[in-house]
Amino acid sequence: MTTASSPLVFTPSANIAQLRESATIAASARAKALKAQGKPIIDLGVGEPDFDTPLFIRDAAKLALDQGATRYTATEGILPLREQVARHANRLRAPHLPPVMANEVVVGAGTKQALFNACFALFGPGDDVLIPVPAWTSYFEMVALARANPVSVMGRRADNLLVDADQLAKAATERTTGLMLNSPCNPTAAVYDRARFTEILQLAHERGWWVISDEIYRRLAYDFPAASAFEVAPSRERLVVVDGVAKSYAMTGWRIGWAIAPRPVAHAMASFQSHTTSNPATVSQHAAVAALARDDEAEPAIAAMVTEFRKRRDACLAILADGNAPPVVHPAVAFYLFLDVAGAADGPDGAGMAFAARLLEEQHVATVGGAAFGAPDWLRMSTAAPLADVTEGLRRIIALWRAGRAGQ
Repeated sequence: MTTASSPLVFTPSANIAQLRESATIAASARAKALKAQGKPIIDLGVGEPDFDTPLFIRDAAKLALDQGATRYTATEGILPLREQVARHANRLRAPHLPPVMANEVVVGAGTKQALFNACFALFGPGDDVLIPVPAWTSYFEMVALARANPVSVMGRRADNLLVDADQLAKAATERTTGLMLNSPCNPTAAVYDRARFTEILQLAHERGWWVISDEIYRRLAYDFPAASAFEVAPSRERLVVVDGVAKSYAMTGWRIGWAIAPRPVAHAMASFQSHTTSNPATVSQHAAVAALARDDEAEPAIAAMVTEFRKRRDACLAILADGNAPPVVHPAVAFYLFLDVAGAADGPDGAGMAFAARLLEEQHVATVGGAAFGAPDWLRMSTAAPLADVTEGLRRIIALWRAGRAGQ
């Protein structure tokens, strides 16, 4: 019997017994805690744009509130939003693919929910799901929560840590039913070119695998346009494309993402969502309609943000090219640098986690260790911060890396 003075003994259910806290969220929480203590933390761990949501989107939300957008909506999202999602998808769609219809769109409380809904609807016990690594930390947990088996497929250094169709084919088993694909990639900021993307999707089509294509960073490309699966897939039959407004429109806190799937899959995901969160926030949905519908205002805002991110990326590459510095995956998109810190620190979870811990405590720079992404010797640094903070944080990373290497 538990008394008022005795501690609670909690044994988690088998559903979450193996669940790990999100490393990116944990790193952000630690940085905020140190800031609250008065420490001068440079936070390069967070994965969200450091820009305000464009004014026209915020004004649309205010207008929607004034007009009564405060009640429940359809679980799968309001029709105007699903129509706008379909319109944007159809802009990309190859001619041989059938048009995306609004009833194939399910809007959720962020892209993370859309990804989880898809995993839970498509995968189950006994299924192997291939995950190219490095990969966003939540993919592994989502697949595991669906009681399927996440199978890591490590990318090659010579290919910016990306995989190819041959590697996926060799990693597959008779139990393989799915592939979690992320291009552009978090954490590496690398992008699959159209040829490789096409080959991977063709393999999945031939093997009958489900593909969940996470394209949340697609609009934030520098070197060449990042392809969508809608442009290169041979079929939409077993394809789920996930996206949202968080990154491209600087709307992380609005929590609007979506999945586009074949109608039976979309129906299953909406049914599942009806028993978990129901509809995403009504006012956020109306704000997202404005973001997607008003191209003449959205496109300049996106372009300005990409220009600033490119400026920071280029400044970082100049620093890294000037002498003794850790190797980096070429960042072609978004706001990440993925750095190889092998040999500069040591710990049970790899060099990356140990290095990130030292960096935060000694240099007051917050980053995320690579073990969270399946790459223990690497470190993810965000450039979603003012240029002065980004460059100063990188210089501190390089200094600690040099000191760590010298001490080996």
